[in-house]
Amino acid sequence: MTTADHALPQTRTTSHGIELSLILMATIWGINFSVMKYGTQVMEPLAYNALRMTLACTVLMTLALTRPGGHASPADRWRLMALGVLGHCIYQVFFINGIARTRAGTAALVIAASPAVVAIVARAFGHEQFSWRAIAGIALSIAGVFLVLGGTVHADGASHLLGDLMILAAVGCWAFYTAGLVPLTGRVDSIRIAAWTLFGGTLPLLVLAAPALGRVQWSAVTPLTWASVGYSGILAMVVAYLLWYRGVHRIGATRTSLFANLQPVVAVLVAWVALGEVPTVYQGAGAATVIGGLYLSRT
Repeated sequence: MTTADHALPQTRTTSHGIELSLILMATIWGINFSVMKYGTQVMEPLAYNALRMTLACTVLMTLALTRPGGHASPADRWRLMALGVLGHCIYQVFFINGIARTRAGTAALVIAASPAVVAIVARAFGHEQFSWRAIAGIALSIAGVFLVLGGTVHADGASHLLGDLMILAAVGCWAFYTAGLVPLTGRVDSIRIAAWTLFGGTLPLLVLAAPALGRVQWSAVTPLTWASVGYSGILAMVVAYLLWYRGVHRIGATRTSLFANLQPVVAVLVAWVALGEVPTVYQGAGAATVIGGLYLSRT
């Protein structure tokens, strides 16, 4: 656990409240895979991502600048913006292009590997220590991910390999981004962290996305596509991210990341209903293993 974690003793009720909020976070993100898959089918990935990130950044910066209390110092703002280039710009370039090239359920399952990567990076930076029980839980969750990926590869072959590798690269970006945030969570509140990191990532992304935005036929954009941008921008990038940052501050990066393992369960089920991506027996077994690993780690 981090120093900030030790500074904030928790009651059992408070801990359960945080865990419930992280389950909500995972549900929002799980649904978002299908939402984004739809959006990137009707709009170029970079253009779609620029729209949702600009929307999210506008909301978060408004909240941060009007929020009472002390503001982040100039030095901390620069650090957060620099981390935002990694955690929002580079991450999102890999993520949005990866999800456009693979199945929504597969993307969620690759993302589910993030707790192990976050744990390794956090341990390398000396931010966290964890027990053998937690290590076993992480290993069990990762085994579940391999089960689901095995089922997906069996069904689709190697046709989506590039997309999967891009999602995996995004996982690496997220792990280093999360580790970099830990020293800042003790002195900067979650809304300002979310706002300044997203601001730092959105600016360079808009430059990269400018050609794609110029090719959008705005008159042809349907209300459903705008709804997709709204869900992915407000719920997935504002509400869920704030819950993520709160979790990192209160229970640490590794335990917070473990709740992200619920994403593939939600994502596979939603993709089945919304996109017709029929889950396999391997995916069902993998989902059960993921949940078992999460339970083992949290206890």
